[in-house]
Amino acid sequence: MATKTIELAGVGPVTLIKRAQSRSLRLTVTAGGVQVSMPRWTPFSAGQAFALTNIDWILAELEKQPQPLLESGQKIGKMHYLRFEQVLNDQAATSRVTATEVIIKLHHGEHSTEAAVQKRAHATAVRALKREAERLLPPRLQTLATKHGKQYSSVGVKQLKRRWGSCDSHQVITLNLYLMELPWEYIDYVLLHELSHTVEMNHGPAFWRTLLAMEPRAKDLSKQLKRHQPVIGTWN
Repeated sequence: MATKTIELAGVGPVTLIKRAQSRSLRLTVTAGGVQVSMPRWTPFSAGQAFALTNIDWILAELEKQPQPLLESGQKIGKMHYLRFEQVLNDQAATSRVTATEVIIKLHHGEHSTEAAVQKRAHATAVRALKREAERLLPPRLQTLATKHGKQYSSVGVKQLKRRWGSCDSHQVITLNLYLMELPWEYIDYVLLHELSHTVEMNHGPAFWRTLLAMEPRAKDLSKQLKRHQPVIGTWN
């Protein structure tokens, strides 16, 4: 079974899979990612074109994917833990981020698994991840850039839906705040990946030579990272 992973703008990684039993092109979108199943004799370029033609449908299906259920005591990023807290009838059920906690207060009668509560919890957890990412990622990127003799013009942190990071032609690097949910070796891989794009904008042989010179395990780390999506609890 031959496979190939491509990057689709706005979507992220899409896995093309050639199957002996496939008789036509077929798209599948799950929490695990986007796949195109295709007949064994079909060129990968046809699978990529098929995904591009159906990009609006893919994006709509991705929006339908459920968010992981957040639970009290769950670790958020590198520095925070989630806590649900019931309030008295006359207290405001506000949510906040401290130095070590993401605190979600519940109205009287509310339960932590309710959709409205989970929505508040996700939004507040994202705030915590953004704080962590803005504090930890820029200095780590600069350390790696200095170590490997790479330069970039600026770095920013955003909430990206499908990509872990990006680098444009002006050497502006954007990092996904959900990186804080990954082990540090995978965070470093993404940072080195984007630093490689300051030299080579595509994913051709020259790009991989640049990246592998900095991280010899890059191809293995890339394959493993493709199994995970930018969401809270991605590594779990």
